[in-house]
Amino acid sequence: MSDSPRQLPLDLPVETRLEVEDFLISPSNETAFHFLEKWPDWPDRVLLLTGPEASGKSHLAAVWAAQSRAWIEKASDIKLDRVPHLVSSGALVIEDCDRGALDEHAMFHLINAARERGTYLLLTARSGPMEWGLKTLDLISRLRLAPEVKIDGPDDALLNAVLFKLFIDRQLVIDTTIITFIQSRIERSIAAARDFVERLDREGLARGKPITRALAAQLLKIEEQSDKD
Repeated sequence: MSDSPRQLPLDLPVETRLEVEDFLISPSNETAFHFLEKWPDWPDRVLLLTGPEASGKSHLAAVWAAQSRAWIEKASDIKLDRVPHLVSSGALVIEDCDRGALDEHAMFHLINAARERGTYLLLTARSGPMEWGLKTLDLISRLRLAPEVKIDGPDDALLNAVLFKLFIDRQLVIDTTIITFIQSRIERSIAAARDFVERLDREGLARGKPITRALAAQLLKIEEQSDKD
């Protein structure tokens, strides 16, 4: 990309804040945000929260967990012998229900036990349960009873705000014209924005130079060429 000397960038931790004031509300997510905000006045004890990768599901789930004092678990960690303990929490977030190995028998009993105990369940996934490849008909029928709220892909205002926040999280001060330039050229998704900001930060560190529009343009050009190859 350049003949200038490159430094080895360090993998320094990036602080990602998951407080309610850090959740960026826009038309793409406001329905989901206000639905969860109504807790405990939900139409059902089980709620599905779906949306694209990196769309804010985990952030919104963390906001609700703080409000409801819910425990947060990965779906792949749900086992039958843990069900009694998990439903004793009163509120529970189960993340990434459409990823990895899901113990369908354990999930079926978890939903039943939650309804019996009056425990609230928030299940997150990239898609609705009919697309999870489930084979247990009883589990499918239980999930069909649960209301689903969706987070859509980001609109321009949200994508702009997310880019700004991603740079702030990395303690980078960026001119707003650079953010607008990037926004108009990357894929319209929060995942793409997150990945590009990470790569741009690493490239700037490797060169020992600040983030500029020229650097962003060069990285975009290289990636565009790589996609063609």
